[in-house]
Amino acid sequence: GGQSPQSTISRYACRIMCERSAPYTARIYAAGFDSSKNIFLGERAAKWRTSDGLMDGLTTNGVLVMHPAGEFVSEPAPGVWREISVCGNVFALRETRSAQQRGKLVENESNTLQDGSLIDLCGATLLWRTPAGLRHTPTLKQLESLRQELNAARPQCPVGFNTLAFPSLAQREIVDKKQPWVYVNCGHVHGYHNWGYRKEKGPAGPGGTAPASTGERECPMCRRVGPYVPLWLGCEGGLYLDAGPPTHAFCPCGHVCSEKTVVGWSQIPLPHGTHAFHAACPFCGTWLTGEQGHIKLIFQGPVD
Repeated sequence: GGQSPQSTISRYACRIMCERSAPYTARIYAAGFDSSKNIFLGERAAKWRTSDGLMDGLTTNGVLVMHPAGEFVSEPAPGVWREISVCGNVFALRETRSAQQRGKLVENESNTLQDGSLIDLCGATLLWRTPAGLRHTPTLKQLESLRQELNAARPQCPVGFNTLAFPSLAQREIVDKKQPWVYVNCGHVHGYHNWGYRKEKGPAGPGGTAPASTGERECPMCRRVGPYVPLWLGCEGGLYLDAGPPTHAFCPCGHVCSEKTVVGWSQIPLPHGTHAFHAACPFCGTWLTGEQGHIKLIFQGPVD
């Protein structure tokens, strides 16, 4: 309370400057200039003069950028998270997100965005894709075709023997009765069933009642215990690394996409809080769990 809208925005925002002369490039800067071209940051933000007499500074909670270590679509590998100043200079991360002492200047790195560069604005993480990079990703029409191919294979529940079907891309977060579900610790795909809950160990509850359920299920195919969630085809094509078949899912959220996409994103640590990093599903932001953060889906084909 009590802050002007401009000072509030300057704590988190960034500027992306696109150069129209070929080759086309985009550079990122921390927002912090007012209409008079003066530094305008939060009271606690770090500010200083450069060697050539210009004012520079960092936003209160930082504008962080990570460029991929290699080609984002061919050999996806995470780079190092850096902080970008108002003048576009690159710095090592501060000890905590809002520490007043800036990190060390990284002179051999640039604020020029690459295909796959990630921009973090205090919890809101943006992905920068180039036209060349997007040519490797599926369009909405191609994603719909992949969905239809999955359903045309008539996957079945190995227990109930009912045919499963992925819902339309427009039908988000509304679970259909034909929706495929998966045990995320093993990858076996089933239809929904309301049994297999694993009970907590320990003494019975008050009055000798059964102990409460943990919410995890036991797979009837392999007996592995873990979360049991509905599967959703990831429908933001720009988040894919290729247009390969949707054979894998992120754990524990159940978003389905290509193997290359789940492997690539499972390696990328996204900022969380003041100094923590976690890999997360790019479609919903859920922290990834398990040894790899993803699972290969095991479908049961039709029995006829």
